[in-house]
Amino acid sequence: MRDEHEHRIAERTDAHIDRRMRQETHPVEDFLFTYYPFKVGQLKKWHPGPGVRVALETAEDRRYFDRRWYRIDDAQNFAEVDLESWRTDRGDGAKFIASLLSSTLGREANFGCFGIHEWAMVYRLTDEQRRHQQVPLRLSPAETDAVVEGHRIQCSHHDAFRFFTAPARPLNTLQPSREGMVANEQPGCLHAGMDLYKWAMKISPIADSDLVVDCFDLALDIRTLDMEASPYDLRGWGYGVVAIETAAGKAEYMERQKDFSGRAQSLRSRLLDALAVAGVHPR
Repeated sequence: MRDEHEHRIAERTDAHIDRRMRQETHPVEDFLFTYYPFKVGQLKKWHPGPGVRVALETAEDRRYFDRRWYRIDDAQNFAEVDLESWRTDRGDGAKFIASLLSSTLGREANFGCFGIHEWAMVYRLTDEQRRHQQVPLRLSPAETDAVVEGHRIQCSHHDAFRFFTAPARPLNTLQPSREGMVANEQPGCLHAGMDLYKWAMKISPIADSDLVVDCFDLALDIRTLDMEASPYDLRGWGYGVVAIETAAGKAEYMERQKDFSGRAQSLRSRLLDALAVAGVHPR
């Protein structure tokens, strides 16, 4: 299982590592390694999950599990997650994560945002001020600004809102904050679904590696839609266009958003189940 996991991670990260060595960047595939503070080496570590005993058959097996939040029995025959040690170090933060996941899981999904957050991040910026210098805008700056001004912005994700330009912030009908996450985050939000990768990594080693990879895959799929529906033109990178300024684009966005929301809700349940096994429950 460990070898299989490392192979799965290599499939997902080798291209990123190659680009990094060449000092190149990819506007979609590299995002998860720059936006979130997790290195490829962390992702590569295999975790069986709480309550699972792993037989230690070789000296290499023993060295592999001689790490934080694992314990090896006195006879050195098996390793398992040291739940008591992990709860001591990470219990408070894990309770916040459990509360956030639980509240979002039980909330009604809102599918009416149409990804305007990405447009609000470039609202009234010059070409020199934009983040993705290597990717052109799909519309002119004036047309891009008009899309923002022509929509009702209702972004509930505090970190996405943090990147709104100063003129765009007052246009949001919500003013989300980190303190209000548990009360405000909702399951239709693409960024909330993408963040499940972050929460899975933050509760490591409680989320087993299969669950972590599933969260990673969802995050990358969401990032793809995020950028295809953004004001950027990624056709030169092999991506499509979801023109959310049109009725057809809105319909496609919502259809894919609903699919991602369903996947995210399933992953939230699995993360909560893993936390419950570890003795952590919502506040």
